[in-house]
Amino acid sequence: MFSQLFGTYLVEKQIITKDEYRAAIEKQLSVRVKLGTIAIADGLLSEEDVEMINQLQMQFDKRFGDIAQEKGLLTAEQIDALLAKQGNPYMQFTQSLTECTELTATVIDKTLAAFQKEHGFSDADMTALKADDLDALIPVFACAANPLITELAGLVVRNINRFVSRDFYIGRIRHVKSLPYSALAGQKLTGSTNLCLALAEESSDQAFSLIAGNFSGVAQNDAIDTLDAVCEFINVNNGLFASDQSEHDKEFELEPVFAYKDQSVEGDFHILPIFIEDHKVTLVIADNDAVKPGTTPYHSSSNEKKVYEVSADAKGSILVVDDSRMSRVILKNLLEEEGYSVVAEATNGEEAVDMFEQHPVDLVTLDITMPKMDGIEALQKILAINADAKVIMITAAGQQSKVLEALKYGAKQFITKPFEKDVVLNSIKEVLGK
Repeated sequence: MFSQLFGTYLVEKQIITKDEYRAAIEKQLSVRVKLGTIAIADGLLSEEDVEMINQLQMQFDKRFGDIAQEKGLLTAEQIDALLAKQGNPYMQFTQSLTECTELTATVIDKTLAAFQKEHGFSDADMTALKADDLDALIPVFACAANPLITELAGLVVRNINRFVSRDFYIGRIRHVKSLPYSALAGQKLTGSTNLCLALAEESSDQAFSLIAGNFSGVAQNDAIDTLDAVCEFINVNNGLFASDQSEHDKEFELEPVFAYKDQSVEGDFHILPIFIEDHKVTLVIADNDAVKPGTTPYHSSSNEKKVYEVSADAKGSILVVDDSRMSRVILKNLLEEEGYSVVAEATNGEEAVDMFEQHPVDLVTLDITMPKMDGIEALQKILAINADAKVIMITAAGQQSKVLEALKYGAKQFITKPFEKDVVLNSIKEVLGK
């Protein structure tokens, strides 16, 4: 984040050109590889170990090294050695600048002093910035009267860094009453405090496409709806937040995600600008019921129920139910690659019940948080139709109480988003026995 923030400052002051800035950033990013990649190269971790840690990062708001140490895969000394090999962002960017521009280290240092003064950064802030220490930087950029807003903003920024792009920087949080946008994706949390988290694209600036493409991991030919994928990113963040807060005796329920186009957020809320690969997206966080994200919700044409032909040699027939097109695509691809046949897709609980009546299947994967009818109610209605129905619940982190309720009613298993291939397949095999 230091490189992008300082590099943008150099461009704004016309000290370097935009092309020189991009060249220096790309050179630095090609050098600063991920810890997992270095650990594999050093023979400390296997590819399977790294994949497992990456998946756990999507379920818990923890650093790569912290998870590796907790799992007994790396020692503190080994992690320190890997971090040293990864390099200091400030030194790397300084080197990249001197190689890609005519700037000298002396000029960079003098300009850095002016940059610090103009932004009002303390010496401690600069130390954190030079090290890209997001945990130390979030209170600097996202300080709000309600500490939950700062915590939620920090979680989103860390997950942008983990799962979307390392080529980003953020601005300072502001309190506003209105925000026009071209697209918005979000979700409300109810419970100990009512919160609303959303990402807004104020103009068609490609930031949503970057988030959707990098976070979903879905092939281009599967053509997921961009807003849908950003909604899932929000859902994962809210799930992690709810899970973290439950450890502090705070309970939150996740409401269905929402999306709007070409409207405005109105009310009393905070915004935090995030620049991903030079494309702007705005983080919106409210801690009150008065905020209105829009008036007319957007409905994706890809969010429609679908029916498919059953493969004669399939291991089993499955109904996939989720209001997220991205989640349905991922599950369908994963299941069909393993030899199962997805008979139909449904986008809410009402459709799920109708589909189950019309298309008897061996198994239903049923999302918990959906519009019109949630997964808990749909589960009860499906079991009323067939008491022997086999249902696996799909849930975001932080919905433990809902999971327990579903298991009490008769669900056979549950799977947590984001999906981990082995966990999904093992759960399917366990429930179907094949």
